Amino acid sequence: MTIQQQQSSAREAVARWRTAAAATGPADRPAVERAVRAAYRAAGLAEPEVVLWFGSPLEAAAAALAVTGARPASELPAEVAARLAGAGVRPGGAVSVREAVRTAPWEAARRRVHTELGAPGWAELWALTGAELWPQTRTLAGRIRDAVLDRLAPEPDQDAPGDDWHRATAARTAARLALLDAVLGPQDAPWLAAFDAAGDLGPLAPLAEVAGGAGWWWPYEGVVLLSERPLALHRDEAGRLDRADGPALAYPDGFELHAWRGMPVPAEFLGGLSAVTPERIRAEENAELRRVLLEHYGYERYLADSGAEPLHRDETGVLWRIQLPDDEPVVMVEVVNSTAEPDGTFRTYWLRVPPATRTARAGVAWTFGVSAQDYRPQRET
Repeated sequence: MTIQQQQSSAREAVARWRTAAAATGPADRPAVERAVRAAYRAAGLAEPEVVLWFGSPLEAAAAALAVTGARPASELPAEVAARLAGAGVRPGGAVSVREAVRTAPWEAARRRVHTELGAPGWAELWALTGAELWPQTRTLAGRIRDAVLDRLAPEPDQDAPGDDWHRATAARTAARLALLDAVLGPQDAPWLAAFDAAGDLGPLAPLAEVAGGAGWWWPYEGVVLLSERPLALHRDEAGRLDRADGPALAYPDGFELHAWRGMPVPAEFLGGLSAVTPERIRAEENAELRRVLLEHYGYERYLADSGAEPLHRDETGVLWRIQLPDDEPVVMVEVVNSTAEPDGTFRTYWLRVPPATRTARAGVAWTFGVSAQDYRPQRET
């Protein structure tokens, strides 16, 4: 395969798996279940006797706690307990086969590709495929994992009585272990893209089919717990969870994540964004949420409405400072694009710079990674 062919194959694989990682809507359950059974056979295991579907990783993780005996069924959500009982699944004793079903074939595929391409070839393949998808998929997986963990077993209250603290700590540890049993499905896209581009999915083909058609899943001896894909996934141009008027990630069972430009926010917080005022921004005690309010309101608008005055002006722009209570100030450089828009106007940009910035030139220079003395553009654009 020529270098051009390798690069083309990598681009195609990345495009396929980028789409799969962002897919929403109901799973093709029969196709996914066939792929799961094929994955068990490929691992040399007996096919699972029971395949159960749940509305989200939250429900499936709760079921995982029950089937392994880490939590009694009486402490589970009623819907989850009813599903297990209806399928005749007895709580306790289930043994994870994730190592055989997912980890072993993945490691075997990596060894084959690494041997074929050598260390430099593998590094180049990963740079063209997995590295392209890793930041978004790993961040999303982490957000889902953290939210599931907090819902199943909140952080222990440090002021709680000793017995209560130990119980809460044990519950959180059990939930963490249950999440380690999960196969991340769509969030395994970086690795699957790399093996796909190398033409070596091989035994990983069933796992790839599950990843393209379902959410997270938990393989145990005799029983598989599958979660649906989300109904909605909203992200900004940087790939971060982002939505101002509803959940950024929503599953069929009501499990939701709310976020603004990647930062987790309470659902009720988003409901008040449309009525934000400078007074509301200053009154917000949480510094991170205050920054969200400020971004939503708009720096230029806030500067105008709050009566702010510029700190410094020069030929590069205008330096502004927004002083916030119990937080570092927000310092911005207002710059005007020297190239006119099609309608003849000149677009204004706001560049956030370090709080210690004292001149507009120093702020603009910082965005280019140079000092104010070294910033001498031949032509500003």
